[in-house]
Amino acid sequence: MKPYKIFLFIALIIGALAAVCYFFPKDGIKVGTAELRFPSFDDVLVGDTLANVKIDEIDSVELKHLNDLKDTLQQYREAVTEQTGHFYLPNDDVAFFDRFFARAEQARANHEVVRILHYGDSQIEMDRISCNIRTWFQRTFGGGGPGMVPVIQTIPSFAVSQYASGDLTLYSSYGDGARTNGNYGLMAKCYRLGGGATFGANASRHSDTDPRVKRFSNITLLYNDRTGDFSATLKDRKSPHKETLSPDLKGIHTCHWLMDSATTSLQISMQGSADLYGIMLDDGYGVAVDNIPLRGSSGNQFTLITDTLLRSCYQQANVGMIILQFGGNSVPVIYNDKSLNNYCESIDRQLKRVRRTCPGATILFIGPSDMSTRRGGKLDTYPMLPRLIDSLRTIALRNHAAYWDIYEVMGGQGSMVVWAHNGLAGPDYVHFTPAGARKVGQTLANSFATMYDFYRTRKNMPKQQFDTLWNASAK
Repeated sequence: MKPYKIFLFIALIIGALAAVCYFFPKDGIKVGTAELRFPSFDDVLVGDTLANVKIDEIDSVELKHLNDLKDTLQQYREAVTEQTGHFYLPNDDVAFFDRFFARAEQARANHEVVRILHYGDSQIEMDRISCNIRTWFQRTFGGGGPGMVPVIQTIPSFAVSQYASGDLTLYSSYGDGARTNGNYGLMAKCYRLGGGATFGANASRHSDTDPRVKRFSNITLLYNDRTGDFSATLKDRKSPHKETLSPDLKGIHTCHWLMDSATTSLQISMQGSADLYGIMLDDGYGVAVDNIPLRGSSGNQFTLITDTLLRSCYQQANVGMIILQFGGNSVPVIYNDKSLNNYCESIDRQLKRVRRTCPGATILFIGPSDMSTRRGGKLDTYPMLPRLIDSLRTIALRNHAAYWDIYEVMGGQGSMVVWAHNGLAGPDYVHFTPAGARKVGQTLANSFATMYDFYRTRKNMPKQQFDTLWNASAK
């Protein structure tokens, strides 16, 4: 074909598309239940526009302890009720986290490890976000180690390197693995031991990992002995330390090893018939933050776990706080009121189950981040996402759980595109990059720090004095 004919052909195609752009209705054309759309001239010529999001301002302000107590409380009121990244609290109760803070402060003196379970979807895989709050909690209240891990870790983690082998069968309430009748444990899965198996853990080699995470001295194996023949031997691979425990007790129990000095490498050999629910790799006493990613989950796993089993596991693990970070996997399939209501009703049931099985825990729900899809040729927030976030916040508060809004922290409508253009989110406009997850995690840690500073300010104040000054600060 001659060059001028090729040029004419291309020009004809461009002209035809331009005509469609010009004449096609902006609101699209409905054909039955489907809707046809075509980009306008502005969409084609301007392309994706970036929301007015100033990422450098997404951070917690530094609180100053002022000489005037009234001014100090006014500053705290702004921080805990208005500042980007503040917690939405049930009944606006600013003392919501007080019980957990008080318990965490006494953990070392009481020789206990108070656990924070951070459940989530793929946004928290590889210990992302969890690592930032773990660092703050352990610097503030003591403790160390990467926390609870499954017997077999299918997703690499920056917190710890681990391996396992032997006669183990996976039962999981989500993803891969066989299904069972509610026998999943507090990590929503269990490994059934039918003979012998070996688990090993080595400290993380990542330079960015907090040094506190790279030491193990307080080791706990959570299991259900099915026949009464279970035994476990812990061996420090870098020293002569070796200890075998044979509880000879059926049911849900723990094998607990407290080492004289911390190690960076250990191995646990197991024999018998048992269901293994998790291995806690802690160091000393204080707070542990357990990263529990459930890839592909929308947070519907808790009602699939037997009520009494979940309750017993939470008690054995000494859980003080539960963080549920879900919603993102359901966003693409929520497209009308019915699908929105169905998902929210499911989350309501999950929160009730968690509250019932762990009544002493402080519960925090973290909703989905901004997520972008193409509509009319442009990248923008999923249409139902803002309504989903409002609904999840209402459900959380109604179930006496606090709510933390990543969508709001990011900048709201259209912010995912801005984050992606700044290297903080991936090209799928759904997941954070490591830098983006670190920013989210640090903002969440700063929010906890603000609440703890406020707690300490109030702790030694007579309630009547605080109430009077706090009410005055609202005027």
